[in-house]
Amino acid sequence: MRENLLHQNLERVRERIGAAARRAGRRPEEITLIAASKTHPAEAIRAAFGAGIRHFGENRVQEWEGKRPGLFELPARWHFIGHLQGNKAARAARLFHSIDSVHDLALARKLDRARAEFNGEEKLRVLLEVGLAQEAAKSGVEVAELPRLAEAVAGLRHLTLAGLMCIPPYFDDVREARPYFRRLRELRDALSRKQGLILPVLSMGMSHDFEVAIEEGATEVRIGTALFGAREMK
Repeated sequence: MRENLLHQNLERVRERIGAAARRAGRRPEEITLIAASKTHPAEAIRAAFGAGIRHFGENRVQEWEGKRPGLFELPARWHFIGHLQGNKAARAARLFHSIDSVHDLALARKLDRARAEFNGEEKLRVLLEVGLAQEAAKSGVEVAELPRLAEAVAGLRHLTLAGLMCIPPYFDDVREARPYFRRLRELRDALSRKQGLILPVLSMGMSHDFEVAIEEGATEVRIGTALFGAREMK
């Protein structure tokens, strides 16, 4: 896409983030914009970096391995935001700064072992994906199992549990997503209160519903289409 169009899109997204933050009595600086660069080429990521974006989200390990050589020198933060299969955990632990979609303990343990072997000095940030909607096509830990998973992951030596993530159902009326975002915040607060876990991150909200997510407490939003345009289909 043309760089000037990306700059225009980014300006509009930042304006919307700012307005949503102010409606909630928050500062726009509290919200991290993660550019969901999945399916978009390395050139688009480089242009987004030039526009000032520093966090990027990919959802396929193999796709990111193909794009990474052309972006290796960029001082950006790379997030894995898709469903991660256990047999790709070791590769993901080497390629990303954060795995934002950990859904079970087996995966967390694989990431922990891989991180220890790759870089035992720097912990890997992880978020727990919570399956609030119980949709078959989406992964995520069940709410009833979340406290036990959070406690176990927090105890892994080479991971830093930073917070929670969710993907609500798609609604034409974005206000219908509000209860899901509110529920994730309540679950985070309960973990902090009952288990003493410090979980500053709530990753929730995408291009069509991020304003509602911010109003409900999102600290990270994953924006793709509103920045890059429609995905490039393979």
